[in-house]
Amino acid sequence: MARTILHVDMDAFFAAVEQRDRPELRARPVIVGADPKEGRGRGIVATCSYEARRFGVHSAQPISQAWRLCPQGVYLRPDPDKYQRVSERVMALLFDFTDLVEQVSIDEAFLDVSGSRRLFGSGSDMALRIKERIRTELGLTASVGVASNKFVAKVASDLRKPDGLVVVEPGREKEFLDPLPVARLWGVGKKTEALLLGMGLATIGDIARAERAELVRKLGSTGASLWELANGIDDRPVSPEEGYKSIGHETTFEHDLEDPGILHDTLLHLTEKMTRRLREHGARCRVVTVKYREADFSTFSRRRRLAEPADTTEEVFPAAWQLLRGLLRKGKRTRLIGVYASDLVIGGRGGQLELFPETTERERRLAQALDSIADRFGEDAVRRASLVARRRKSG
Repeated sequence: MARTILHVDMDAFFAAVEQRDRPELRARPVIVGADPKEGRGRGIVATCSYEARRFGVHSAQPISQAWRLCPQGVYLRPDPDKYQRVSERVMALLFDFTDLVEQVSIDEAFLDVSGSRRLFGSGSDMALRIKERIRTELGLTASVGVASNKFVAKVASDLRKPDGLVVVEPGREKEFLDPLPVARLWGVGKKTEALLLGMGLATIGDIARAERAELVRKLGSTGASLWELANGIDDRPVSPEEGYKSIGHETTFEHDLEDPGILHDTLLHLTEKMTRRLREHGARCRVVTVKYREADFSTFSRRRRLAEPADTTEEVFPAAWQLLRGLLRKGKRTRLIGVYASDLVIGGRGGQLELFPETTERERRLAQALDSIADRFGEDAVRRASLVARRRKSG
């Protein structure tokens, strides 16, 4: 029996939440991200409304470029706490239809509703009900793809945004994928796309009809994966345990800098924010990754597997700082740094803990106490003495 998989993807999520909460912004180009500073801003676009996309603005675009394309837009700084609260309501709604919900980001999730068809009807019936509840209960829209596997459902959800619904019936996966460009395949970035086009493979159908052995010879294991996806083959289960692939924070500095003290304190602050989010999700990380961008946009990342899963700054920051120090180059100025936690393990605050050393458990209790203060009085209510001293010195 074919599975029924849904991919639910919120439309322009951050911008849509802002337009919902501020009616004067509806039908206007809204860009959520860094301060554009009239074209001199240094960050990026987090997301933007569909009105802004008509001007060529898109996610991950430099905010300065967005300003040049759409100076009349409404530029807003992100409100992560608000978006997280709305996300939690969306996910809770999805769990009303099945226990098999895999949240892959703050605004999208896969659902395996194969076992729910007798109760709620077909996959398309459930998709329509989910879309209507999101509209009426949350005042937002979502696009949904319905298919027999995760890859096809993901592609389907993206084809008719916003507020779309695309259903791919079992057995018609190859027919659906055939005319789409190769860039739609998971794992195809610009370099791989150029390589495929150079091989005369412009559409997913071209890859499906290619010799698998030839793709493997030229692309290795990636070639085998692309051939399977192009033929509509994707047996991966919907895994609620997967959750977020990573949790992290990054920042772009107002001015390129070379001061290791500022880099240290900034990374410490980002790590604190990241570990607090880990504890909020009841998760710990096995891997920490540091991202580093120089003034000329050269970007590097380094990762390290921790000895034990961690969710406190004391456990994570030493590894993060060592990674960052290894990336710093004499005479090179820094534009951006970030820190990310991945390979997440459920079982943090409120979950079952292993037998940790006394010092680690003491750190965790302290971190949870600080979480409670921050929840009640805001993130700035408590700060590390080193960060306070640095702020006073710089002030």
